[in-house]
Amino acid sequence: MSDRLTRIAIVSSDRCKPKKCRQECKRSCPVVITGKLCVEVTPASKIAFISEELCIGCGICVKKCPFEAIQIINLPKDLDKDTTHRYGPNTFKLHRLPVPRPGQVLGLVGTNGIGKSTALKVLGGKLKPNLGRFKNPPDWQEILTYFRGSELQNFFTRILEDNLKAIIKPQYVDHIPKAVQGNVGEVLSQKDERDMKEKLCADLELNQVIERKVGDLSGGELQRFAIAVVAIQHAEIYMFDEPSSYLDVKQRLKAAQVVRSLLRPNSYVIVVEHDLSVLDYLSDFICCLYGKPGAYGVVTLPFSVREGINIFLAGFVPTENLRFRDVAETPQESAEEIDTYARYKYPSMTKTQGNFRLRAVEGEFTDSQIIVMLGENGTGKTTFIRMLAGLLKPDTVEDSDVEIPEFNVSYKPQKISPKFPSTVRALLHSKIRDSYTHPQFMSDVMKPLLIEQLMDQEVLNLSGGELQRVALCLCLGKPADIYLIDEPSAYLDSEQRIVASKVIKRFILHAKKTAFIVEHDFIMATYLADRVIVYEGQASIDCTANAPQSLLTGMNLFLSHLDITFRRDPTNYRPRINKLESAKDREQKAAGSYYYLDD
Repeated sequence: MSDRLTRIAIVSSDRCKPKKCRQECKRSCPVVITGKLCVEVTPASKIAFISEELCIGCGICVKKCPFEAIQIINLPKDLDKDTTHRYGPNTFKLHRLPVPRPGQVLGLVGTNGIGKSTALKVLGGKLKPNLGRFKNPPDWQEILTYFRGSELQNFFTRILEDNLKAIIKPQYVDHIPKAVQGNVGEVLSQKDERDMKEKLCADLELNQVIERKVGDLSGGELQRFAIAVVAIQHAEIYMFDEPSSYLDVKQRLKAAQVVRSLLRPNSYVIVVEHDLSVLDYLSDFICCLYGKPGAYGVVTLPFSVREGINIFLAGFVPTENLRFRDVAETPQESAEEIDTYARYKYPSMTKTQGNFRLRAVEGEFTDSQIIVMLGENGTGKTTFIRMLAGLLKPDTVEDSDVEIPEFNVSYKPQKISPKFPSTVRALLHSKIRDSYTHPQFMSDVMKPLLIEQLMDQEVLNLSGGELQRVALCLCLGKPADIYLIDEPSAYLDSEQRIVASKVIKRFILHAKKTAFIVEHDFIMATYLADRVIVYEGQASIDCTANAPQSLLTGMNLFLSHLDITFRRDPTNYRPRINKLESAKDREQKAAGSYYYLDD
């Protein structure tokens, strides 16, 4: 019996269309043929129902379904008694819960669609956990008995008895203007329960937009406004769902400090974050989530920050002896001899737009190279790119013997607003017909970005992460000399970020092209960069783009402006931010090596 119960059947409600098919799932099921009701589809039912108790896991219905609406998944052993919540029959289920501790920041890391937001709703008291019994949900007494002996028992008891107030900063800040009217200053004044308005506005750089209407804010401004609205209120449970998207590196660290400032001996802070270096800086301990997106999610026990992130990157949970992701080792691409590279030079140039002036120092780059542009928002990274692309004419060119070469440019903008009225397949067909049917492009770009699953979906219905993957595919599919990619990590979860970086790197090397990339996720930026361009000066006023330089010297210069230091993790060499004023931080600043002390 126990062996049979570790299997779940998922039927996708938006894909299953019993009225448009011949109900192949029911006809082909060997259990139905023996006369048992394993698969039921009545004329009235909107979607098929699969009995998990009767299912033998043969998978025939999965193969026969014309709409690919069915998944039959064998769960790891012993999970069935750990079900925390299930939304209904044949739907997503969450196993176990993250365990928050008072006075500490709990970080959650895992792919999209694996139950992080469900876990936040349960911990915030917005969703009552049904322990998998969606037909006869348990009452609170039974739920508390279920969690007896764990820290969650105290947590839920406090929620019920003391009426703990929980505030969640939502994941999609773009939806805020629909719900909030008025200007920034007024909204913050109404919510100000901790008398912190002035300090928070200074910390989160909101003073420039204090008079502006909420509907007129950009993505980064909305994100900082949303963090301020949560931090300004008095609550016992603070939850932040992806607080770093849209923010540049400096703002990410400021936001992290604001989140940490909310800690009190009896308050809880929970953060979902995909930028692993920010998560590292922010958290006191970490729970990883693994499983199958949209089908089931499992929360691990809490780990120390370093261990938790390393477990997530390695795809292996040692405490459960379980591998949840095949991690392909990155093949070190063998670069040909350096002489075979084509070299390109561009002259020093300046451009003034309104009150903003950008000066780009003369530099050079080669093909098969990725140049990451490091700078705060508003330092002119996009302006520089557009001058290279010939879309903007520079005001002055200082060195007359170096011509600005003519480049074909493929550009992925920072903001993606879909207007295409048909499916992803039709979009790819109209924009990059030759590329998306090419076997090499399919295996290098489309397969790892999982574009195949999105082909028949309407472009206008795609989520942020899905749109980002399609936009990357379109950008790389267009034949060009230079690929300009603005924030490829936005909306992607930590796992997809790793995949996207590998896709970009492999494509640029194989196609012998050059990529200029703007990226604020440190782990992704260091993985991608062959060289870096550092932007200095006052954002939105007067900035200089330095010549491309090596990763080490460029990062050192950039981090010295931010006044933060990085060390390397000894096991997998990922960059880790040192806590401000820690011994390591002071030691590296004294030595002048902000980016890694080479041991």
